[in-house]
Amino acid sequence: MKVLVLGGAGYIGSHMCKMLAQHNHDIVVFDNLSTGHKEAVKWGRLIVGDVLNKADLVTLFSQHGPFDLVMHFCAKSLVGESVQHPEIYYSNNVTGTLNLLHAMVETGHDKLVFSSTAAVFGIPSVDLIDESQPRLPINPYGQSKKMVEDILKDFYHAYGLKSVCLRYFNACGADPEGEIGERHEPETHLIPNILKSVLGESEHRLKVFGDDYHTDDGTCIRDYIHINDLAAAHLLAGEYLHNHDGVFAFNLGNGKGFSVLEVINAAIEVVGKTISYDIEERRDGDPAILVADATQANKQLHWQPQYTTINDIIVSAWRWHKNEKF
Repeated sequence: MKVLVLGGAGYIGSHMCKMLAQHNHDIVVFDNLSTGHKEAVKWGRLIVGDVLNKADLVTLFSQHGPFDLVMHFCAKSLVGESVQHPEIYYSNNVTGTLNLLHAMVETGHDKLVFSSTAAVFGIPSVDLIDESQPRLPINPYGQSKKMVEDILKDFYHAYGLKSVCLRYFNACGADPEGEIGERHEPETHLIPNILKSVLGESEHRLKVFGDDYHTDDGTCIRDYIHINDLAAAHLLAGEYLHNHDGVFAFNLGNGKGFSVLEVINAAIEVVGKTISYDIEERRDGDPAILVADATQANKQLHWQPQYTTINDIIVSAWRWHKNEKF
């Protein structure tokens, strides 16, 4: 297949490109490099452009297409920033996606795998979250992704554009061979912040937000899903669209959670060093437990996570962080 990967210079997109290359697919990467890294584009051709610029999309599809499949990863994704600057999130995540969908329809492209998020669920009423749970986002980031999910339904009914929305829980880990990994500025994810604190790359001590939740050790429990398992799900979702018409959404997670302190203790085992941290107040809107029920992805996509222990996930991340190449 010839696959267009929007946001292919970012964390998830770059891992997706490597997996596509391993399966002998032809790859075109489209990225504005605002948060992605040119050095991470090691597989496929990089076209620098922005989904907010319609002319860039016209050039992309007319000069570099046609594509058998489109994968859309480019989005703003910081919850706190979305609360402070909602206009950026609605512009980039919603308007940008609308521009992409319009370009796809105009050029006859009808298969899209969309990067969504567990944030569409807000604060759920159950610990194990399946697709039947109500989507009640509590921040502009989650709301922007929910809006796109709804738009995709309308585009299918109006234009026959087929799509799969994949709702990640906590993406983590790195390429097992250490060629690419997780690098955000600022970094907000737990595992890289733990490892950066070990390497002395963080200006601040590691923080644990809340130790008085109704969990065994008082800290939040989250479902951590390895980046390669996410990429594998996208590959399967693309195959699914070649055999199914419609609009689909699947939750992606390991189906079990690890508390913040469990993750820290696992990192101590992996790196062989003591890791210090400070306990801070809870953050607003942080549920005690967020764990995915990925039964439908297992059944429909035949997807099964390969990284099921937090130690294995941290090992892959540690390998990259120790030898960061970009």
